[in-house]
Amino acid sequence: MAVYVANLVINQGADFSQTFTLEDTNSNSAQNLSGYSVDAAISKHHASTTKTNFSAAISNAAGGEIKLTLTDTQTAALAAGRQVYDILLTAPDGTKERVVEGMALVRDGVT
Repeated sequence: MAVYVANLVINQGADFSQTFTLEDTNSNSAQNLSGYSVDAAISKHHASTTKTNFSAAISNAAGGEIKLTLTDTQTAALAAGRQVYDILLTAPDGTKERVVEGMALVRDGVT
């Protein structure tokens, strides 16, 4: 599976959620994620030792959907500016694969 690149915009102090749908590259249909697990994190840069984990879940296994969320408290603690994130999928046999990655623009607000 190829790594899909998607950029995000996250507003500080607001709840955040984003759903991704993974496709099977051979059939162009949704990848069945039954038995898979998912992890995702955001950090200032790839070599950073500090990261924030998304609440990541497979929200529709048959439909290939992964949902990432952050609470308003988590987004308030993120530094404003550009950050990087990725999503790591673990297959039932333990094989790990990065499936989505990109930049996240964390926007600060007035309220």
